[in-house]
Amino acid sequence: MYHLLFYDYVPDIAERRTPFRAEHLSAANRMQAEGKLLMAGAFADPLDGATFVFKATREEVEAFVESDPYVLNGLVTGHRIREWTVVVGGENA
Repeated sequence: MYHLLFYDYVPDIAERRTPFRAEHLSAANRMQAEGKLLMAGAFADPLDGATFVFKATREEVEAFVESDPYVLNGLVTGHRIREWTVVVGGENA
């Protein structure tokens, strides 16, 4: 089952994320190593959010959000988790 996670960032995310970036990326890399996070990245121009593509349960995505240092330290102003039906690409297509 695939899920998309969308983050909305504070306007000055580039300046404020530095103390939390290594831990944020480490958590994402752990999920990728477990095969649960396929890809992730921030939006560019403007840098106002990010999207993560998970092959994981909703509960696993929620646990990622709840422990993410960006969320815990107020850099994420909102998030949405959406179940995603893949019709082209991926192993379920």
